[in-house]
Amino acid sequence: MAQWQPDPTFYPSARMAMEAPPEQLAYVVTLNTEGGTNGSANGNGRPDALCVLDLEPGSPTYGGVVGRLDMPNTGDELHHFGWSACSSALCPTAPHPHVERRYLLVPGLRSSRIHVVDTKPDPRQPRIVKIIEGQELAARTQYSRPHTVHCGPDGIYMSAIGAPDGEGPGGVFVLDHDNFTIRGQWEADRGPQYLAYDFWWHLGHDTMLTSEWGTPNMIEGGVNPELLLAGKYGHSLHVWDLRTRRHLQALDLGAEQQLVLELRPSHDPNKTYGFVNAVLSLKDLSSSIWVWYHEDGAWKVRKVIEIPAEPADAELLPPALKPFGAVPPLVTDINLSLDDRFLYISCWGTGDFRQYDVSDPFAPKLTGSARLGGIVSRAPHPKGGPLNGGPQMLEVSRDGRRAYVSNSLYAAWDAQFYPEGIRGWVAKLDASPEGGIAVDPEFFVPFEGERPHQIRLQGGDSSSDSFCYPS
Repeated sequence: MAQWQPDPTFYPSARMAMEAPPEQLAYVVTLNTEGGTNGSANGNGRPDALCVLDLEPGSPTYGGVVGRLDMPNTGDELHHFGWSACSSALCPTAPHPHVERRYLLVPGLRSSRIHVVDTKPDPRQPRIVKIIEGQELAARTQYSRPHTVHCGPDGIYMSAIGAPDGEGPGGVFVLDHDNFTIRGQWEADRGPQYLAYDFWWHLGHDTMLTSEWGTPNMIEGGVNPELLLAGKYGHSLHVWDLRTRRHLQALDLGAEQQLVLELRPSHDPNKTYGFVNAVLSLKDLSSSIWVWYHEDGAWKVRKVIEIPAEPADAELLPPALKPFGAVPPLVTDINLSLDDRFLYISCWGTGDFRQYDVSDPFAPKLTGSARLGGIVSRAPHPKGGPLNGGPQMLEVSRDGRRAYVSNSLYAAWDAQFYPEGIRGWVAKLDASPEGGIAVDPEFFVPFEGERPHQIRLQGGDSSSDSFCYPS
């Protein structure tokens, strides 16, 4: 008699996920820069790719690229991607217990094209099984530029930066778990929300949060100084009723806080807090980390970390920064370990990679730091020499012992802050269970002519899954 069993990489709780076997492979999207400064952003040259890295210590190919899937078209600008199914399928409300962590949804941020990639039967040789063109996305949702992918209990959720004409609003849409058809726009009542970027949720509290970047017309040519200085980029969080799909509340961090991006909620489903980064303060070029939380019947937000800019010789700075005589930290990604204890922060501008103990989310303590690359410092790696770019996208292993970082942000923005051109790399840092991080001197993956962005770990990682049980 046939019997359905849950995917063995699905876990009821974050604690059980931390006890799972370590990752053996990583999937990394790469922007191909052959054919111009903006690489695939201009549609010239070779297509972007999904690369497979060997992460198994002792393997003869450890730290190397052991698989590659080139996209069938140029001009995609692969950016963020994610699994079609994960541990949320074990939630009591999940109508799809038979799904498995098999497919990756890989959108093109420039092309609005969505690739459905099958990682079975051979995880080192992923293959495309379906492509959703940008025209179909626009027709079914009135959205374009798909960005973040999260596997929900009832479908695959994906954010979109804006509308097909390059303006707004951006928002969230949903795809079917089984055949990957687009169901449609998620919002029933968006209230004042217009800008979009990331989204995450507290499933046990029927709450979703979304963050803000800018419309496609505001970002695709690079940072617009006039819009930036006028405080026109995103500076708010939005709170939604996940069940009714209605806007509940806007949390404004202040117009001086520009580019409110990555959302990292607590993994404990009984908690109602999370962290978000503000990339740039117009007051002093600092970056900051904020905590959202629920108190006295309302959602609130509070700044808990501020990372200052570093003074620098204007001659060493790119044109965009010369008038300021300083390097902003440019915190562009954050990640929270599955035990909710350590927050990791990438400072793409200075090259810093930081670890904070956030056992008390309102009183973070710096417990470790390392430096790789940076606009001025060009801090070296033992196997790679002086680096450009800096830690940008980061991913933390389920057990919290390893962090992987890549160094490209977004083609047009790379060109502004690293005008000599990003030379792509992926590095690994080891984390102590009691706090502290160190660069792994043996793990360094260079990418010639292409730039790595988001990293996903086989079997899940610290930002792939959401859980419905506390322990």
